[in-house]
Amino acid sequence: MRLVDLSVPLQHQAASEPNKPSIEYITHEAEGLSQMKRAFGVTEQDLVWSKGRGWAIEQIQAITHTGTHVDAPYHYAPTSEGKPARRIDELPLSWFYAPGVVLDVRHLKNGAEITVEELEKALARIDYTLRGGEIVMLQTGADRRLGSAAYFEQPGLGRAGVLWLCDQGVKVIGIDAYTIDRPFAAMSADFQRTRDGRYIWPAHFAGIDREYCQIEKLANLDRIGRPHGFLVSCFPVKIQSASAGWCRAVAIVEE
Repeated sequence: MRLVDLSVPLQHQAASEPNKPSIEYITHEAEGLSQMKRAFGVTEQDLVWSKGRGWAIEQIQAITHTGTHVDAPYHYAPTSEGKPARRIDELPLSWFYAPGVVLDVRHLKNGAEITVEELEKALARIDYTLRGGEIVMLQTGADRRLGSAAYFEQPGLGRAGVLWLCDQGVKVIGIDAYTIDRPFAAMSADFQRTRDGRYIWPAHFAGIDREYCQIEKLANLDRIGRPHGFLVSCFPVKIQSASAGWCRAVAIVEE
């Protein structure tokens, strides 16, 4: 087996995060030592095994949508398919360990919609028919611009594309970009031009009618080396009643 890391790191003040995460690094020699002294009632000299050093831990302040993460249906709305929308700790684990399929849409320009026609063309190029339960991952190439303003330049799905994938039995759709929708700037520009609110967040809001999850901010899809014939593990962190959970997405490729 070959394991391919499909995740980006949760990074302190990451340039690719509009909601900047903050990570406080508590080190062995400083606050980590002080915490151990308080916890055990010891002095620095008493810590024989570590030669007077304490533990290292990190304190993180970040939204659940920071870094590579899985969006639950509750992120899109309070209901999905006419029922209370499931949260990240309520979803079947089987959704997040399944065969993967990579659809290459790197030819699409910034702001373009990944239409049903484009999805069908991408499948035709690899001579493949989707099967229910597969994890479909859209390769835009945006991950190569992570950490720069250009990271937010990407194509994205619309409502029709999401519903079509759901009709094929897909429950988890991933993308190697900031959002599964088109860029915020593109959606906003279309709304300002037309005053039509249907331009805003259509791929996400499609989850009101069809229950599905997203993996946003994937990376390294090109390193898998094949468009299908591999497994994906993307179990989200079990955060009670949350709209999303961070995940370490990994492709498992049998050599």
